[in-house]
Amino acid sequence: MAVGTRPGERTERGILKVWYNPQTRALIYQVALVGGLLLLLWYLVSNLVSNLERQNISTGFGFLWREAGFEISESLIPYGAADTYGRAFLVGLLNTFQVAFIGIVLATVLGTVVGILRLSSNWLVAKVASGYVEVMRNLPLLLQLFIWYAIITVSMPGPRNALEPFTGLVISNRGIRFAVPAEDPSHFWIGLALLFGIAAAVLVYRYIRRYQDRTGQRLPALRYCLVALLGPPLVIWLAFGAPSEMSVPVLQGFNFQGGMVISPEYAAVLFGLTFYTAGFIAEIVRAGILAVSWGQTEAAASLGLRQGLVLRLVVLPQALRLIIPPTTSQYLNLTKNSSLAVAVGYPDLVSVGNTTMNQTGQAIEAITIFMAVYLTISLSISAFMNWYNRHIALVER
Repeated sequence: MAVGTRPGERTERGILKVWYNPQTRALIYQVALVGGLLLLLWYLVSNLVSNLERQNISTGFGFLWREAGFEISESLIPYGAADTYGRAFLVGLLNTFQVAFIGIVLATVLGTVVGILRLSSNWLVAKVASGYVEVMRNLPLLLQLFIWYAIITVSMPGPRNALEPFTGLVISNRGIRFAVPAEDPSHFWIGLALLFGIAAAVLVYRYIRRYQDRTGQRLPALRYCLVALLGPPLVIWLAFGAPSEMSVPVLQGFNFQGGMVISPEYAAVLFGLTFYTAGFIAEIVRAGILAVSWGQTEAAASLGLRQGLVLRLVVLPQALRLIIPPTTSQYLNLTKNSSLAVAVGYPDLVSVGNTTMNQTGQAIEAITIFMAVYLTISLSISAFMNWYNRHIALVER
């Protein structure tokens, strides 16, 4: 024992020594913060449960197995009013997936084209592309959805006076209807063969890239990839006797029957999301291209490469490092913005969930499903884009 030091003083000094340790103090703060958040969560949940019990509102997800009792105008899978709420949610989820996935693909293509056109040496082309970007980015998305819906339902003629640019395609205020192959047992196997062809095309492309890196010789990659992609479906189609019957839109009564239809609601949501998001992607693409040193372009041009090859082989591969991260944010925004489809009557997940809440009163459960679905989709998109970003990153040797 130190001379002149009481036990109480030693304990106090030990406590002060622990407190003044930065790592220990940071740990104490974190534990206190987590504890406070857990207490707040416990209070909110207990308050919610007590309020629901006082109003005799049942909790839980058991309602998902009850009969829904309402129809859904558009569905990718068979659905009727006698099906369950769970299946209704699945229909809404698939509709959300459909519009988000196709919207991402179309917005990427359109945004990339517009972004490149903004850098065109042609004054008119550059100004038109610039005007498109400024208009799309500065008009609220909800307003754009209303505009597209009005264009389709008000400006387009009725079924009897429908526009028919060519045989098999009709455009009216009931939507866009076009001819498709008639139902046939071969379609399932053709679809499987197409998936196999996609995988084969990817493998062929990778082999061609490795062969070019190893030997320096260029092979016609596009030709070989198309053969790998379309060959298996073509073989299956021929094996089933090459069915060629088409389901063509035919006017019957007050509307067309046959073919496939793109409803006004779906078209308005898809066009709105695509054109709106493409405006932001165009600016990202333009900024990414401008970030590449001009010396790279001059060096490629000095080798005799055409402008198209310079852009595809030299500029874009380097610009992608800057384009991918902000484009990921735009993909997430498009997916979340698809929830605005309820404004024009498209039966997405939110629309189906609102109907379910009105009938069952299970608002907490429905909102929980919304949160879980959109969070899962967003995290999945982020994970894929982060993987792709690492895959295309230039590795310094």
